[in-house]
Amino acid sequence: MLLWVLDPAGRDATILNQALNGDITDLRTATEVICSRTPSQLQIMKQTYRARFGCYLEHDITERTYGDHQKILLAYLGVPRNEGPEVDPSAVTNDARELYRAGEKRVGTDERAFIRIFTESSRAHLVSIANAYQHMYARSLEKVMLVSNFLETPLIFLPCANQAQKINK
Repeated sequence: MLLWVLDPAGRDATILNQALNGDITDLRTATEVICSRTPSQLQIMKQTYRARFGCYLEHDITERTYGDHQKILLAYLGVPRNEGPEVDPSAVTNDARELYRAGEKRVGTDERAFIRIFTESSRAHLVSIANAYQHMYARSLEKVMLVSNFLETPLIFLPCANQAQKINK
């Protein structure tokens, strides 16, 4: 089926179905589609997925993924987030500090803190956190996450959020 013929939700649902149910699970594609959509777009896409493929997207994610990657995708699909450009500077600072304490400041990584912040924050908030982290600790949040060997999934969220912010301006 030609993807350009489908409406955006149908296209996303088809791409996700192929990424999750192909011979090889393509987690990067699934994550990029999911993390680059707003909560309202995700709701429509989930309904379309169910109507088109006869099962819930969350079911396929549960069956085809595991560990922190699964937790992140399921949380991102289920947690309501603000879609607007509003950002609370004190919350941004607190989240940047929490990520520092959960990552660089400790031995090992507290994945729960990363998962919570990356799945509950709006795109504008994530971009602001990355900027605040850079300002506060003179390090790129993306580079810190790479060095700490943390799951690559949150790394996909930052460029997606950053790109979405540029497009929406």
